[in-house]
Amino acid sequence: MTKSPSILGILLFGATMIVFFVVYYFFSGVEYFDISLKANAFILPIIYAGAAFWSVKSYWSSHKVVSFKDAFKRAFVPMFIGGILSILSIYAFLNFVDTDAKKLLNYQYVTRQKSELDKEYTSARKILKHQKDIDELDQKYKERIQSFTPEAVKGKDMLTASHFSGYFAAILIFYVVLSLFFGAFFRTKTIYQETEIKE
Repeated sequence: MTKSPSILGILLFGATMIVFFVVYYFFSGVEYFDISLKANAFILPIIYAGAAFWSVKSYWSSHKVVSFKDAFKRAFVPMFIGGILSILSIYAFLNFVDTDAKKLLNYQYVTRQKSELDKEYTSARKILKHQKDIDELDQKYKERIQSFTPEAVKGKDMLTASHFSGYFAAILIFYVVLSLFFGAFFRTKTIYQETEIKE
């Protein structure tokens, strides 16, 4: 029996929330932001790609003719449903249920950005030999470090509705590219063969 794309989307939503809450309950400490980033970059794409593949493959196995549109839809719809429900739920949870977790993520995000800036500055300073270049680098570093002062980071929020919309837009690109690939890979040529025979 072939699962409907909607059911698969809800299952993907459930899987995403499981990953989210596992990270939330077991890793919401010093490495919370980094582990969340890794989960979003490595674990979730594999789960979503696997579900999209299974959705298209199961449909392909039970139908003699599969158009590009059918294959694309079977891949895209589950990912879209799972993704949009997950984004909305995580946004609601962090903004209305546990705002301390949101504050921690924002703080660790800023800390990580500052750490990256410091690393870039230190490594660049080691390479430079001319005093003029070193002075120019020091000046740029002083200018950029101002954005990390307590006054500058106060109220800085990377988990607003507009930011979540941006994240989802980026994720949508992944869904579309993956669905295009599965659509092209799983479509059958029977449709074109039948047309040629009739002609």
